[in-house]
Amino acid sequence: MKVINVHKRIINQPKAQVVELLKTLATKDDKIWPREYWPAMQFKNGLAIGSKGGHGIIRYSVETKEKDFVKFKFSKPKGFVGCHQFEIKALIQNKTEITHTINMNAIGFDVLKWVFVIRWLHDALAEDALDKAENYFSGGNKRTQWSIWVRLWRFIFKTFR
Repeated sequence: MKVINVHKRIINQPKAQVVELLKTLATKDDKIWPREYWPAMQFKNGLAIGSKGGHGIIRYSVETKEKDFVKFKFSKPKGFVGCHQFEIKALIQNKTEITHTINMNAIGFDVLKWVFVIRWLHDALAEDALDKAENYFSGGNKRTQWSIWVRLWRFIFKTFR
């Protein structure tokens, strides 16, 4: 099953400011990844090309890293064949778009995992990450509401771990 999953947010800041946030990804001072609510993104050798890591049960390695773009190649689940990435684009002088994209094929039993579990959790995590980036600049406290499905899966996983 082909999966293309895109989450975008417009940040009212120049691109250079948003790029600074991307530099903190997977560090102790991460200003994007919502580790307050989700497993932290971690890599054995930091955010360097070839470094292996991931978050929770999702594993991947850094495939490409530029100042405004980072791409990760999935390694687990085995049926996730493809990548996910963060990209930062200037729209106009003080408006920048930050995008998280999954582009993969889900294969075998992992199709069911994606459709019924991981997609829902991923969507909530991605929106939480974009909320965190937006709040960093706005000083606000935006929080995208989790669906009942996300709350249910989080309860199940917390109960049975």
